[in-house]
Amino acid sequence: MKTLRMERLLKKNPVQVNRVEIGFCDVAFVAKALADENRLRIILSLTQGKKSVSRIVEELGISQPLASHHLKELKRTLLVTVERSGPFIYYELADHRIAAILTDLDGLATDLLANRTTF
Repeated sequence: MKTLRMERLLKKNPVQVNRVEIGFCDVAFVAKALADENRLRIILSLTQGKKSVSRIVEELGISQPLASHHLKELKRTLLVTVERSGPFIYYELADHRIAAILTDLDGLATDLLANRTTF
């Protein structure tokens, strides 16, 4: 109950950080999509350009149903766009900033884990 109330408050009253307004619900929505290793691998693959599902499957060595599931989630969260061309479906990153954010997160994770003394 308390979490739901807090979530509603945050939705109505975004926090300001460095003069940038952050709506936690929106950030959490996108962050959840990034919280899966296969989705991150797919995003990394798509930094090289538009690709079909079969090419992603081949490059990453994952099953077609698994790739389709994760691509559906990435589409749902607006991180990728979809283009149909005949029987083929192509995916590409919706915004070039996604790759930059992942690079920043990688650097942060590396630094934090390097300084970790306990779990």
